[in-house]
Amino acid sequence: MSEIEKGEFEHFMLKEIHEQPEAIRKTLAGRIKDGRVDFPDLEFDNVFKNTGKIIIAACGTSYHAGMVGRLVIEKLARIPVEIDLASEFRYREVLWNPNDLVIVISQSGETSDTLAALREARHNGIKVLAITNVPGSTIAQEAERVIYTHAGPEIAIASTKAYSAQLLIMYLLALYLASLRDSYNPVELEGLANELLGVDAMVESVLQEQQHIKELAEKYHKVQSIFFLGRGLDYPVAMEGALKLKETSYVHAEAYATGELLHGPLALIEQGVPVLTLISQDKLVDKSMSNIKEIKARGAVVLAICKENLQEHCQECDEKILLPRINPMLAPIVAVVPLQIFAYYMALFRGNDVDKPRNLVKSVMGD
Repeated sequence: MSEIEKGEFEHFMLKEIHEQPEAIRKTLAGRIKDGRVDFPDLEFDNVFKNTGKIIIAACGTSYHAGMVGRLVIEKLARIPVEIDLASEFRYREVLWNPNDLVIVISQSGETSDTLAALREARHNGIKVLAITNVPGSTIAQEAERVIYTHAGPEIAIASTKAYSAQLLIMYLLALYLASLRDSYNPVELEGLANELLGVDAMVESVLQEQQHIKELAEKYHKVQSIFFLGRGLDYPVAMEGALKLKETSYVHAEAYATGELLHGPLALIEQGVPVLTLISQDKLVDKSMSNIKEIKARGAVVLAICKENLQEHCQECDEKILLPRINPMLAPIVAVVPLQIFAYYMALFRGNDVDKPRNLVKSVMGD
């Protein structure tokens, strides 16, 4: 019962944000040995070796984990990956190949659209791998194989620690596939695996920034809109940050790939509009800062979530939340945490029911 009590925290959401280091440790436990990823008892190597294409289907926060998964699997395992919203996947005329693999992601294992995607794939003779937090759930029972996150019970409607655990599985899977298929430098794979073992401590260090983030939320909680920007692996994190903010605080929040600004969204930028930008990808920082100058020239207020080794590039930003130095490929695991805290306090200062936002349920089990 202790796992589902608030303890010292005012809300389950804040408690679950702080439980992320432990969720990360539990999800990694027994899955990295001597710098190599292992999934004991999965017995899916033959499918993994022969997979020609991966299709990821998920909804909401799980979809954003899948977006990160797509990028890291393609980079490390060199397998083409498509990702689709499960709610749209069921209406596609998918061009199936016998060696396709569908990966469905659902915290609850009961999400109706994700279950429908799973059944569509199985109906067409396609292997399905599920990633879920709940043993015995319908998706866990109907998938060919299951990889469980070990996030523990998540009570707040806005998912936090389950998302982090899903991200971890995406990285583990990418590393496992790459090793199995000999598609990437094994020394670098070992280095990434060992770095994963240290991300819990990095998340703990970001949690120490809670007071600073709380002060920023108090300062900006009356705004009507916030825009989120990110390039590369920062883009899915921006998407997740915008979702967390809108579902808890009811503030209009939209996320864009930074490079898309000039293709329309820049028209929305005017004096005083807050723009939250993620800057964790070292090789992309110059391009991102060029876009920030465009935004600043139009009077926007820029809040940057920036790695500490890149902060000299963020001098023009109005506010900064610093992240520890981390391999850019692993940055999404850490960069999402300040966005979760920001969303929590924005909702709190606006007087909302943080754990039970209006119109939403924990598990969407109907169309």
